[in-house]
Amino acid sequence: MNNSVTLKDIAKALNLSISTISKALNDSHEIGAETKQKVLDYAKKHHYTPNRMAKGLKEGKSRSIGVVVCSLDNNVIAQMLDGIHKVSTDKSYQIIIMQSKESEKIESACIELLYAGGIDGILISPAYETIDFSYLVSLQKGGLPVVLFDRLIDQIHTHKVGADNFKGAYEATMHLIHNGYKNIAHLNTNTILSIATDRLNGYKQALADSGIACRQELLRSCNYTGATTLNENLEEAIRYYMSLKDKPDAIFTATDQISTRCLVILNKLGYKIPEDIALIGFTNTELAEAMNPPLSTVHQPAFEMGQLAAEKLISLIEKKNHDVDFETIMLPTEVRVRASSQAVKK
Repeated sequence: MNNSVTLKDIAKALNLSISTISKALNDSHEIGAETKQKVLDYAKKHHYTPNRMAKGLKEGKSRSIGVVVCSLDNNVIAQMLDGIHKVSTDKSYQIIIMQSKESEKIESACIELLYAGGIDGILISPAYETIDFSYLVSLQKGGLPVVLFDRLIDQIHTHKVGADNFKGAYEATMHLIHNGYKNIAHLNTNTILSIATDRLNGYKQALADSGIACRQELLRSCNYTGATTLNENLEEAIRYYMSLKDKPDAIFTATDQISTRCLVILNKLGYKIPEDIALIGFTNTELAEAMNPPLSTVHQPAFEMGQLAAEKLISLIEKKNHDVDFETIMLPTEVRVRASSQAVKK
């Protein structure tokens, strides 16, 4: 049995017309503040929920947004989704979340499914594997609003919201150098996405500014398509580093998963951190403080990135004129220093 309150019910109870109730709930300027508040209070008290589908049909919109991310098993992604959810809910949009699992093929299928379902726009953080964005570009040219977040690419001309990865990597590497570390290895991912190249370039710039040569053998990239492969790649990379004649005294890691797993593997292999090797990396894990030892991190404003990306997409969906000046917004990262990168008395 459906006992939900309708517009008709509210109109009858408050002795107002249905159109007045509708306008009040949609925050119309035609309705006075007092009436608006009376309607909102009644609606809230009686758990009124608007019929999204009816509203969508009337407006020619579904009031739903497709969100494509690499994986839900990721602290940064989870925090970004919280930001997206907050804005979407506030603006009466529902979000449909799909994960690409870092596969170009799965990502394409996700986009196709969302588009077929009549979404009003797409928020996407592209998969590491993806190199062909022509399908997404063709949908965008056909009128579907698209906004990129977290992982940005040049192939799509739209609003883009990310973190200042170059600066974050630069500051993390500089922190290690200031603490006396000179042989700094860098673990990244094998992708064309700017998130990886910006972090690599920030690392290289810090070395160059400090007069330290960038040694090719200290750069390794990992396959990110699955947890087992990533763990194997990481363990192999660490064993390789520690077998070098001139082995690294610190590692700067470029992603959430690499950073936390690297610490676990170093502990498993019996290395003391930071005495044998120091570690700092990009991760938003709330457990950084509880790790052994507490992990120094580059923290990204993930919630804010999600919020801003959702705001940008909704503004595109609701825009009447299509002359938009697209923006690329890079939010600042923050180096959080803990025990894993402290200076060691030699």
